[in-house]
Amino acid sequence: MEIHVIELGAQDIESNIEALSCILARSVNGGAAISFMAPFSQQEAACYWSNDVLPEVVAGRRVLFTAVRGGQVVGTVQLITAMPPNQSHRCEIAKMIVHPDFRRLGVGHLLMTHALDRARELDKTLVTLDTRSGDVAEPLYAKLGFEVAGRIPDYAWNPDGRARHATTYMYRQL
Repeated sequence: MEIHVIELGAQDIESNIEALSCILARSVNGGAAISFMAPFSQQEAACYWSNDVLPEVVAGRRVLFTAVRGGQVVGTVQLITAMPPNQSHRCEIAKMIVHPDFRRLGVGHLLMTHALDRARELDKTLVTLDTRSGDVAEPLYAKLGFEVAGRIPDYAWNPDGRARHATTYMYRQL
């Protein structure tokens, strides 16, 4: 079954809150280091999409993509485009999340390719991101041409709150 990537507008986000929240909650509760702590409910996830992401998309400061397979949302990534005036040439990748049941099928690669294409369309010349050091996504980012800028130890807590992990900052010039 083919996977399609869609850029979501405000109404699309509202109509996909449940699916987006499911992916986010399942991922955090499964150990994904994407800023939230477990246990993490779908209601908390819905608040994130409604209160944090939706206003940024409406304001044009963020682009939200979803991957859809057979009518089901199976992944998402955000492109943060609003930067300070002296950094207007760059953007950031945030919250690249693939539903646990659909990993290793090329969803993340497809989402990232669309985000990078959109960055080019916006005349961005540098894309940055950070990821938990050693995370399964790190080789994907390297395969897509991202280079390691550096690592910071003890950067954030793992979602279970038992230990802190390092983060790896990466960049790609377009």
